[in-house]
Amino acid sequence: MKTLVGGAIAALFGFVFLSIWWKPFLHLLAGSIPVLLLLGGGLALYLGFDELKDTWKREETQADSPAQEENDVEKYKAEIDDLKKEIDALKKA
Repeated sequence: MKTLVGGAIAALFGFVFLSIWWKPFLHLLAGSIPVLLLLGGGLALYLGFDELKDTWKREETQADSPAQEENDVEKYKAEIDDLKKEIDALKKA
């Protein structure tokens, strides 16, 4: 209940002071908009560049992947053959 009453009083004072200091509020708002645009634009540039770098890295790894996958396939085939020979040897023993 105290929070509700305190919030109502704060909102009432906010409306009163906003009506008294309307012009300074508009000056503050007008001064803060360019700063917010600069900060938001800088953040968007940074995030866009970071995403572009990730795309470049992904393209490089995809270009290297097929050759590496072929080597992995051959390695796994050799390993399977070795395991089959070992199983046959254990069955005979």
